[in-house]
Amino acid sequence: MAVPTRWVVVAGIVTGFAMFVLGGPHDDTESAAPPRRASSVVPERIDIPALKIRAPLMKLGLTDEGDVELPPFDRPSTAGWYTGSAVPGDPGASVIIGHVDTKAAPAVFFRLRDLRAGAVVKVLRSDGRTVSYRVDSVERVPKERFPAERVYTEDGLRLVTCGGDFDWSRHEYRDNVIVYASPADSA
Repeated sequence: MAVPTRWVVVAGIVTGFAMFVLGGPHDDTESAAPPRRASSVVPERIDIPALKIRAPLMKLGLTDEGDVELPPFDRPSTAGWYTGSAVPGDPGASVIIGHVDTKAAPAVFFRLRDLRAGAVVKVLRSDGRTVSYRVDSVERVPKERFPAERVYTEDGLRLVTCGGDFDWSRHEYRDNVIVYASPADSA
Protein backbone atom coordinates (compact mmCIF):
# COMPACT_ATOMS: atom_id res chain seq x y z
CA MET A 1 0.00 0.00 0.00
CA ALA A 2 3.03 2.30 -0.04
CA VAL A 3 2.77 5.37 -2.24
CA PRO A 4 5.77 5.78 -4.58
CA THR A 5 8.04 8.76 -3.96
CA ARG A 6 7.31 10.26 -7.36
CA TRP A 7 3.62 10.69 -6.44
CA VAL A 8 4.47 12.44 -3.18
CA VAL A 9 6.84 14.73 -5.11
CA VAL A 10 4.17 15.39 -7.77
CA ALA A 11 1.65 16.17 -5.04
CA GLY A 12 4.12 18.59 -3.43
CA ILE A 13 4.81 20.34 -6.72
CA VAL A 14 1.10 20.68 -7.50
CA THR A 15 0.40 21.99 -4.00
CA GLY A 16 3.30 24.46 -4.22
CA PHE A 17 2.12 25.70 -7.60
CA ALA A 18 -1.44 26.15 -6.29
CA MET A 19 -0.15 28.08 -3.27
CA PHE A 20 1.97 30.30 -5.55
CA VAL A 21 -0.96 31.05 -7.87
CA LEU A 22 -3.36 31.73 -5.00
CA GLY A 23 -1.17 33.90 -2.84
CA GLY A 24 2.54 33.49 -3.30
CA PRO A 25 5.04 36.05 -4.54
CA HIS A 26 4.19 37.48 -7.96
CA ASP A 27 7.44 39.14 -9.00
CA ASP A 28 11.15 38.66 -8.52
CA THR A 29 11.47 41.50 -5.99
CA GLU A 30 9.39 39.77 -3.34
CA SER A 31 11.00 37.17 -1.15
CA ALA A 32 9.42 33.78 -0.73
CA ALA A 33 7.16 33.43 2.28
CA PRO A 34 8.73 31.56 5.19
CA PRO A 35 7.77 27.92 5.47
CA ARG A 36 4.49 27.35 7.22
CA ARG A 37 5.03 26.68 10.91
CA ALA A 38 4.19 23.16 11.96
CA SER A 39 1.00 23.05 13.96
CA SER A 40 1.07 21.49 17.39
CA VAL A 41 -2.47 20.24 16.77
CA VAL A 42 -2.65 16.63 15.62
CA PRO A 43 -5.50 14.19 15.02
CA GLU A 44 -5.78 11.68 17.87
CA ARG A 45 -8.70 9.39 17.01
CA ILE A 46 -10.97 8.47 14.13
CA ASP A 47 -14.58 7.42 14.64
CA ILE A 48 -16.69 5.85 11.88
CA PRO A 49 -20.05 5.06 13.53
CA ALA A 50 -21.48 3.21 10.50
CA LEU A 51 -18.65 0.66 10.76
CA LYS A 52 -18.36 0.74 14.56
CA ILE A 53 -14.76 1.94 14.24
CA ARG A 54 -13.19 3.98 17.02
CA ALA A 55 -9.43 3.91 16.56
CA PRO A 56 -6.43 5.82 17.84
CA LEU A 57 -4.27 7.63 15.30
CA MET A 58 -0.50 7.74 15.14
CA LYS A 59 1.77 10.00 13.07
CA LEU A 60 3.14 8.63 9.79
CA GLY A 61 5.96 10.19 7.80
CA LEU A 62 8.00 8.92 4.87
CA THR A 63 10.23 5.88 4.68
CA ASP A 64 13.90 6.11 3.61
CA GLU A 65 12.70 5.17 0.11
CA GLY A 66 10.27 8.11 0.09
CA ASP A 67 7.08 6.07 0.45
CA VAL A 68 4.40 7.02 2.95
CA GLU A 69 4.87 5.00 6.14
CA LEU A 70 2.27 2.48 7.23
CA PRO A 71 1.12 1.79 10.78
CA PRO A 72 3.06 -1.15 12.24
CA PHE A 73 1.44 -4.55 11.75
CA ASP A 74 1.71 -5.21 15.50
CA ARG A 75 -0.82 -2.39 16.06
CA PRO A 76 -3.67 -3.54 13.76
CA SER A 77 -6.35 -1.49 15.55
CA THR A 78 -4.42 1.76 15.03
CA ALA A 79 -4.67 3.95 11.94
CA GLY A 80 -2.17 6.63 10.99
CA TRP A 81 -2.32 10.24 9.88
CA TYR A 82 0.21 11.18 7.21
CA THR A 83 2.02 14.24 8.62
CA GLY A 84 2.69 15.54 5.12
CA SER A 85 -1.03 16.14 4.75
CA ALA A 86 -3.32 18.69 6.40
CA VAL A 87 -4.56 18.30 9.96
CA PRO A 88 -8.23 17.25 9.69
CA GLY A 89 -10.34 20.39 9.91
CA ASP A 90 -7.66 22.57 8.31
CA PRO A 91 -7.70 23.45 4.59
CA GLY A 92 -6.18 20.86 2.27
CA ALA A 93 -6.14 17.12 1.91
CA SER A 94 -5.90 15.10 5.11
CA VAL A 95 -4.82 11.49 4.65
CA ILE A 96 -5.41 8.67 7.13
CA ILE A 97 -4.06 5.19 6.40
CA GLY A 98 -4.90 1.86 8.02
CA HIS A 99 -4.38 -1.81 7.35
CA VAL A 100 -7.15 -4.01 6.03
CA ASP A 101 -5.81 -7.08 7.85
CA THR A 102 -2.75 -8.84 9.22
CA LYS A 103 -1.61 -12.45 8.78
CA ALA A 104 -3.79 -13.40 11.75
CA ALA A 105 -6.89 -11.18 11.78
CA PRO A 106 -8.82 -8.23 10.34
CA ALA A 107 -7.33 -4.79 11.03
CA VAL A 108 -8.78 -1.30 11.64
CA PHE A 109 -9.95 -0.64 8.04
CA PHE A 110 -11.12 -4.19 7.26
CA ARG A 111 -14.66 -3.00 6.47
CA LEU A 112 -13.72 0.34 4.87
CA ARG A 113 -14.93 -0.93 1.49
CA ASP A 114 -18.44 -1.19 3.03
CA LEU A 115 -18.67 2.54 3.78
CA ARG A 116 -21.31 4.36 1.73
CA ALA A 117 -21.83 7.92 0.51
CA GLY A 118 -23.39 10.07 3.23
CA ALA A 119 -21.82 8.20 6.14
CA VAL A 120 -20.17 10.34 8.81
CA VAL A 121 -16.49 10.15 9.75
CA LYS A 122 -15.30 12.05 12.82
CA VAL A 123 -11.76 12.94 13.78
CA LEU A 124 -10.90 14.05 17.32
CA ARG A 125 -8.00 16.51 17.42
CA SER A 126 -5.54 17.22 20.22
CA ASP A 127 -7.09 20.68 20.70
CA GLY A 128 -10.35 19.01 21.78
CA ARG A 129 -12.15 19.83 18.53
CA THR A 130 -14.05 17.09 16.71
CA VAL A 131 -14.16 17.51 12.94
CA SER A 132 -16.91 15.77 10.98
CA TYR A 133 -16.85 14.67 7.36
CA ARG A 134 -19.46 13.15 5.06
CA VAL A 135 -18.39 10.40 2.70
CA ASP A 136 -18.66 11.46 -0.94
CA SER A 137 -17.47 8.23 -2.53
CA VAL A 138 -15.52 5.03 -2.05
CA GLU A 139 -13.39 3.62 -4.83
CA ARG A 140 -11.11 0.66 -5.40
CA VAL A 141 -8.20 1.34 -7.72
CA PRO A 142 -5.21 -0.74 -8.85
CA LYS A 143 -2.10 0.29 -6.93
CA GLU A 144 -0.25 1.09 -10.14
CA ARG A 145 -2.95 3.70 -10.92
CA PHE A 146 -3.08 5.25 -7.44
CA PRO A 147 -4.67 8.73 -7.85
CA ALA A 148 -1.99 10.60 -5.89
CA GLU A 149 -2.98 14.06 -7.09
CA ARG A 150 -6.60 13.58 -6.03
CA VAL A 151 -5.66 11.98 -2.71
CA TYR A 152 -2.89 14.37 -1.68
CA THR A 153 -3.96 17.74 -3.11
CA GLU A 154 -7.75 18.05 -3.17
CA ASP A 155 -9.49 19.34 -0.03
CA GLY A 156 -11.13 16.85 2.28
CA LEU A 157 -10.45 13.69 4.22
CA ARG A 158 -8.98 10.63 2.51
CA LEU A 159 -8.99 7.19 4.11
CA VAL A 160 -6.73 4.64 2.43
CA THR A 161 -6.29 0.89 2.84
CA CYS A 162 -5.54 -2.15 0.71
CA GLY A 163 -8.19 -4.15 -1.09
CA GLY A 164 -9.10 -6.35 -3.99
CA ASP A 165 -7.36 -9.63 -4.73
CA PHE A 166 -4.28 -10.70 -2.82
CA ASP A 167 -1.17 -11.24 -4.93
CA TRP A 168 0.50 -14.22 -3.27
CA SER A 169 3.70 -13.86 -5.29
CA ARG A 170 4.22 -10.25 -4.07
CA HIS A 171 2.57 -10.77 -0.65
CA GLU A 172 0.32 -7.74 -1.03
CA TYR A 173 -3.10 -6.68 -2.20
CA ARG A 174 -3.36 -5.52 -5.79
CA ASP A 175 -5.64 -2.54 -5.13
CA ASN A 176 -6.27 0.32 -2.74
CA VAL A 177 -9.63 1.24 -1.28
CA ILE A 178 -9.95 5.01 -0.95
CA VAL A 179 -12.70 6.94 0.83
CA TYR A 180 -13.22 10.56 -0.20
CA ALA A 181 -15.04 12.73 2.32
CA SER A 182 -15.92 16.44 2.51
CA PRO A 183 -16.20 18.60 5.62
CA ALA A 184 -19.56 18.49 7.35
CA ASP A 185 -20.14 20.35 10.61
CA SER A 186 -17.59 20.58 13.42
CA ALA A 187 -18.09 20.47 17.16
